[in-house]
Amino acid sequence: MKLDNYTVLEFPSRSANEGFARTVAACFAAQLDPTLEEINDIKTAVSEAVTNAIVHGYPDHIGKISMKLRIKEDRILEIIIRDWGTGIADVEQARAPMFTTGGEERSGMGFTIMESFMDTLKVRSELGKGTTVTMKRRIACRVCK
Repeated sequence: MKLDNYTVLEFPSRSANEGFARTVAACFAAQLDPTLEEINDIKTAVSEAVTNAIVHGYPDHIGKISMKLRIKEDRILEIIIRDWGTGIADVEQARAPMFTTGGEERSGMGFTIMESFMDTLKVRSELGKGTTVTMKRRIACRVCK
């Protein structure tokens, strides 16, 4: 598959960086001329993935988060969010709506939200080694015919 463009961003798992990550993703995606709805969907999905890495990956210390953005053939935007934190014991259970390990203040809807705003969502995780979330979204071409 032809890789057209990419960028990699690495940042500490501080909550202030969640907004930065979503803005970077929106700016990178802008080269595909997405609609405002598509941009908002991308920002929401990135926000959920980064927040999960911050809250669940590093619950008691600051760690490292990596975000890779790629534009692939057929106008596919691929977003990979990775942490090297605690990992997820049961990914299938974690993806179930309303399931959370984050206490009463967490809704348990992060993966469900990501899945609803992206075309595909893959989650790989290993306890003690971290989690990788890969999301893809095809950006419609408004001028192609």
